[in-house]
Amino acid sequence: MNLILSTHNLTLTRAIEAHIVNRVDKLARLDRFAINARVTLAHDKTKAPERQFSCSVRLEVPGPDLFAEDTQGDLYAAIDLVVKKIEQQIRKRHNKYKARKHRVAERGKRLRQDTGF
Repeated sequence: MNLILSTHNLTLTRAIEAHIVNRVDKLARLDRFAINARVTLAHDKTKAPERQFSCSVRLEVPGPDLFAEDTQGDLYAAIDLVVKKIEQQIRKRHNKYKARKHRVAERGKRLRQDTGF
């Protein structure tokens, strides 16, 4: 999976980059079909101190992309919360896929029972 990292009004340090790479690798393990992860970090000094750092992640997967955004007073907390939101979306998507496969198999089983085959 490719990682595309961009910043606005923020200096990207090695520690921040390592933290993001660590979190995105976790997402890559959850969804093996992910193509790209676009991470945007921003610092806005005009907002209240508890909401100055924002992080947004767009995970490109087959079908609709997954997107999450959060603002916090701490950049690392914002990154962690966004990754948590994306994880929830991945799990929901996976559970929907599994349920759909289950319904198809259930229909076939009922059809076989009804017809006596």
